[in-house]
Amino acid sequence: MNSLALINEFLGQPPNASSHGYQIDHILEFCHWFMGALFVGWSAFFIFVLIRFRKRRHPQADHLGVRSGISSHLEFSVVLIEAVLLLGFAIPLWAKRVNQFPPGKEALVVHVVAQQFSFNYHLPGPDGQFGRRDVGFVSNSNPLGLDPNDPAGKDDIVTTGELHVPVNRPVIAELSSKDVIHDFFLPSMRIAGDAIPGSLIPIWFTPIKTGTDEIICGQLCGLGHYGMKGTLVVDTPQDFQAWLKERTELAGGAQGAAPSPSPGAPQQPQNKPPAPAASPSPSGE
Repeated sequence: MNSLALINEFLGQPPNASSHGYQIDHILEFCHWFMGALFVGWSAFFIFVLIRFRKRRHPQADHLGVRSGISSHLEFSVVLIEAVLLLGFAIPLWAKRVNQFPPGKEALVVHVVAQQFSFNYHLPGPDGQFGRRDVGFVSNSNPLGLDPNDPAGKDDIVTTGELHVPVNRPVIAELSSKDVIHDFFLPSMRIAGDAIPGSLIPIWFTPIKTGTDEIICGQLCGLGHYGMKGTLVVDTPQDFQAWLKERTELAGGAQGAAPSPSPGAPQQPQNKPPAPAASPSPSGE
């Protein structure tokens, strides 16, 4: 176990499972140890001041203040270390995450659509193309509003709660929301991003370990926020292809069974039970 990582594990940080996560961990580790050192140092200095300048030893206050330059050097050192952390590590790492996306052909692109209180996942089928979505098609059986008349969407995969991705392959998650602001947070992947209505916000990560990880909403989004969780399953390439094939077959069967009407089209009358016979009038007519 890395001695630097000891404080992160003590604070409950889950093990890293992404290719870039070690960089995030190094910054967190250094910040935690730096804050711990500051806490110990300033606490010791505070106790020293209480004893050194106690009333019994100095019955009269000295209004000239500190004459030594040690405190100024200490404060400058703290500011310098913080500037190095921000300008030398945090900003370059953030810029790399938001500007250097992997090529589209290399990465797996997933649409993540948040809603109160779950995450929906939209993946392209074997044709590699996303089907058109329209709010007019949204229903309980079609949460993302996939257009049933679009050929590109016939083999698309839509899941809720569980997302499968292959190991050692970049994943680009394009975030959006159907209602309020949510936050798509993958603790083990060291990545998070806000899902905002009307916006499409991409984030990316590369999983390096197979297994099951937790997905949570990191933004207070309503009374059911506490239960807005999901599962990220990192498969081997073979298992991922088998899962894709299974979901594609299920999606094809569901679409062939009951196609959804087009938005704005007149609704077909539903079969209703026959109306009960009218009761005879009191006059017998």
